[in-house]
Amino acid sequence: MSKSITLIDAGTGNLRSVHKALQSVGAEVAVTDDPRIVQRGGRLVLPGVGAFGDFMRGLRERGLVEPLLLAVQRGDLLLGICVGMQALFEVSEELGEQAGLGLLRGRVLRFPDQPGLKVPHTGWNQLWPRPADPLLDGLPAGAYAYFNHSFYCRADEPEDIAAETEYGLRYASAVHRDNLFGVQFHPEKSQQVGLHILANFLHL
Repeated sequence: MSKSITLIDAGTGNLRSVHKALQSVGAEVAVTDDPRIVQRGGRLVLPGVGAFGDFMRGLRERGLVEPLLLAVQRGDLLLGICVGMQALFEVSEELGEQAGLGLLRGRVLRFPDQPGLKVPHTGWNQLWPRPADPLLDGLPAGAYAYFNHSFYCRADEPEDIAAETEYGLRYASAVHRDNLFGVQFHPEKSQQVGLHILANFLHL
């Protein structure tokens, strides 16, 4: 089985930390913003931090949107991380409506203001995974991962939700549909839990 992973550079991701985490679980990582390489497919990882609109603009300016969509349609594996997961959905309401990749039905919404809850949601929180999801296989219910985000994904299709997390409301912290995966948290900052998830992705 090939252990190669293409790490996609949209200009806003924390690529160094993700790169090192993937290498630590045995992946052979190629970092690229070249659409021709992305279009070849294989295992693709799409990390993102910062504003949704900036992230999507980075993908468009580099000509990466169409190659990404073609690779997913062909059946290649894609893992979105943080804003990279949010980008899988149809639209974000951050700084006005911003179009995403539209691979999953749903919207990206800001956490509502609630007493005692700070936004952004920053720090360790628990994952409540769906039984038998391959990306989260082997993780116990309630495992902790590291989050840093002000917006969350509201998935329109319940079957797309691979794990949920509580932060004033219950939201999708991981998604999975066919060959498409996403995690809202940062696996590269989530110690053994995060490395376990990245290893699962490497061996799918």
